[in-house]
Amino acid sequence: MSTEGGIDVQQQLESLIRDFRTSDPPMPVVVLHAEEADDDERVVGSVEELCAGQNAHGTRCAVASPDQEGSTEVRRAAALVRDLGDPKRWGTRASLYRRYAFPRLRLVHAIEDAVRELGPDWPAPPAGASPAASAYDPAQRLLNQLAKQRWRPKSAARWHSGVPLFDMAHILPASLVAVLTALLARTDWYTAVILGVGFLLLLAVLSSVLPGRAPIFLWLRRESKWFMTTTFLRAAARGRVTEVSLLRPVRSWQAIAARAFDVAEALNEGDEFQLQLYVLALFEDLRDNHRRWSWDLRGFKRPRPPMLFLPHVGTGNGGIELIKAVSDVRSRRSELDPLLCVAAVPAADIQRLERSVVGEPQPGRTARPFQDRLRDWYEEWARSLRSGQSPSRERAVVPWVLKIPLPSSELAPLRDRRRHCVKASTRPTLARVAWALHTLVVVAVVVAATVAVRAEQLSREYCSATVLTANRDTRREATSGGSTECIGIATGDVRFADWLPKSEPGGHDAKASTGVSHAPWTLAELEGRIGQENDKVLDTHPGHYVSVVYAGPLSVDPHDGSAPVKGVEELAGVYLAQAVINDTFTVKLRVLIANGGVDLDHQTDMAKAIASYAATDPTLVGVVGTGRDLKSSEATTRTLRDAGLPVVSGTNSATYLPREFANWFSLAATDEWQVSQLGLIARQLRTPGSTQFALTLARDTARTDDRYTDEQARYGGQMLSRYGFTPLPQRRYTLTGGKPEFRLPAEEFCGGDRVPSVIYFAGRVEDVDPLMTQLGTEPGCADKKISIITGDDLSKADFAQGRDAVAPRVTLYHASLAELRKPARGTTFYQDAGRYLPGLDKQSTRYDTATFASGQTALAHDATRALYWAATRNGIPQSRAATWVNLRTVNLEGMATGTIDFTHAPLYGDRSGHSIVLMEVWHAADGSLESREVCSRVAGDVRPLTGKECSISHHG
Repeated sequence: MSTEGGIDVQQQLESLIRDFRTSDPPMPVVVLHAEEADDDERVVGSVEELCAGQNAHGTRCAVASPDQEGSTEVRRAAALVRDLGDPKRWGTRASLYRRYAFPRLRLVHAIEDAVRELGPDWPAPPAGASPAASAYDPAQRLLNQLAKQRWRPKSAARWHSGVPLFDMAHILPASLVAVLTALLARTDWYTAVILGVGFLLLLAVLSSVLPGRAPIFLWLRRESKWFMTTTFLRAAARGRVTEVSLLRPVRSWQAIAARAFDVAEALNEGDEFQLQLYVLALFEDLRDNHRRWSWDLRGFKRPRPPMLFLPHVGTGNGGIELIKAVSDVRSRRSELDPLLCVAAVPAADIQRLERSVVGEPQPGRTARPFQDRLRDWYEEWARSLRSGQSPSRERAVVPWVLKIPLPSSELAPLRDRRRHCVKASTRPTLARVAWALHTLVVVAVVVAATVAVRAEQLSREYCSATVLTANRDTRREATSGGSTECIGIATGDVRFADWLPKSEPGGHDAKASTGVSHAPWTLAELEGRIGQENDKVLDTHPGHYVSVVYAGPLSVDPHDGSAPVKGVEELAGVYLAQAVINDTFTVKLRVLIANGGVDLDHQTDMAKAIASYAATDPTLVGVVGTGRDLKSSEATTRTLRDAGLPVVSGTNSATYLPREFANWFSLAATDEWQVSQLGLIARQLRTPGSTQFALTLARDTARTDDRYTDEQARYGGQMLSRYGFTPLPQRRYTLTGGKPEFRLPAEEFCGGDRVPSVIYFAGRVEDVDPLMTQLGTEPGCADKKISIITGDDLSKADFAQGRDAVAPRVTLYHASLAELRKPARGTTFYQDAGRYLPGLDKQSTRYDTATFASGQTALAHDATRALYWAATRNGIPQSRAATWVNLRTVNLEGMATGTIDFTHAPLYGDRSGHSIVLMEVWHAADGSLESREVCSRVAGDVRPLTGKECSISHHG
């Protein structure tokens, strides 16, 4: 500063600014004036220096322009305030934080501009208009003009696009809808874009048809809320409704339109109301710009108050009226605002302010330093402020004005020309550091990176995932072949068919090599039909249904890309049961699908997913499936037992499961019982009084989860020893690249003089062809008559079509789990299959067709019907526990495999009445394969098989 008085005033201002950093001190209108008229220009210079210093300190300062148009001094003062609505007028690039916003001031400005455009006659009809007064509506004329301006000041409306589609008031909410859709909904990105564009078009249309064509969200804006709720405008309301409701947009818009008309009429009069309304809007906007607890904490980031400098207050330019209006509005509102005004008033005009509370000379007081007097004047002004605003005081009092007379000695230039400057603390506030744009950018980058990493992690871990969420009922698991399969229970949009390779554009599953499927349906078709049935159940029978889960192998074999034949055939039986039940009974059946991976290698994970889902769905009463005997079967059954879920399996022949778990029910004959029935054949192959060597040949399971092979090998070896065969050391064959290797074990047991006449084969159906090829060419075995006995896995073999072979001198005996021929006459299973299963309308649906020959579909169907019967006893949906108990009362006749009878199934023991077929396959003289049924029992028949009825032919 260049003068002592300027330095002192600047120090006092910085003291106020320092207090503003931590509190809300009252901000006076500081009026500087010279004691002698000759010093007026020096006072102006001091105010300009103060403004320059504050700009350098980062304060947002505005300088009132002295040249304003207006017919009266009040109108010129109003124009002066109106110009302050331009954010560019406040501060420089050195100013702290971002620019101010003046939505309230601009709204008042827009209404006044509309009134000006309507002409001096408004609200009366325009001069020369038709006398049809009834058709004239001044309020509608005002709204139409405001619509042309888009409810903006006329100068701003010129730069605004006339196309409502590109209005940011529409683009921002539409973008928000699109982003929320992408983040929260389980949709693709293009769906979110379509929704966003559609919402944008809807807003544009609504904006065009809305009465008065106001911005669609005008009634939600902060300026509208102030416009309707401020008590300052109640005098202009004329008893109209001023309610604004978030849930009543039309009524809110009507209230805003009515208030705009009333305010426009008051503004048209151009009295003090116009000026005070502008000042009030300015104060409200500045208060909002410095509100501390706002979303951006802007009040904490702006530690310096806004300052308005009026260096050229003079006669006729509206400055005096503005100062009075500032004091009057503050007194009327009794609210603190952050604006600190500094004005330079000529000595000749100072009397127009009449008198302020303090700042008048007080005779008799000892002269003190000017800086001390400044401090005393402010403190006395602050103490007297309350009484100065009292209604009992004279109208002449301008309580918010602090007049400071500057004597000539204080305005004299400093001799050394030094420019002293005092500045309040500039230490950045915590809000500026922690809640600033750069911090938000860093946080946004970190959050974006975290979200991206999380999204990538979710997409790698779960089968269905969006940016922030995932369907946790299914997980992605790597296979031994390096591919990925989807494990768990399918809910939401998960479909296991989506994880299978497509052999053609129609989406049919790839051809299987692990037993060829003759079924004309695909997994995708079955999932689709089950989903349709489920939707109908939920839509038309809510609360009157039960749910079951089919749990099976529904993944592609990683070694040959084969489709899940077993799982698809079983799922067809489950769907058939569902379709028949839902068309027949009042209590409906909902079917959920769970995948345990290739060969059920991930069935423990599948069981955990089912158990987790069961905790949220009380309608889930049990599980159908888990049809492979694996080392993990105990843990799987235990998990389901702990969740209260009974299991009804169609094909799992484990002997130990019914002995260890009360929730286990199976239609398949156990391995131990199967082998005992095969013993009826082994006994006939034994020649009494001679030494016959027998061999157990089993797949190597050291690195697999297979337990069925070990169980079959153990029971088979014991059975051969029991019937007098001389056992050879057990041989194990390995898999290389998914294919069995028989050369080394064949060389071992075919070489020498101890060639086995009977081999118990404990392996899988896909290994039979390579075994027969090896035996048909291996010296020592190729020319020897050999009988091979094996278990129920060969039910899936296809000897009739030549897809599986038997060596020329080998006779094959195997068990099958389902006797389908004898029950066929007493069941509607095949008629139902032709009606409901896809692709069977042009095919035969007999028991002996390739579609049903394996028995997988029939057994899964019967298991589902048994579980449903227990879950709906007496025609009422049962609880999970009641279903478990009711299973031991199930006795269903007319099923595909006979009678399903659990009534005599003991706890922790073996039940009787399993279905079984013993088959014989041999190489005929003409080179073809022939087969026959040796003997059988249908489900529910508890009579034991006898050697007489299981008599075999000896083929040489």
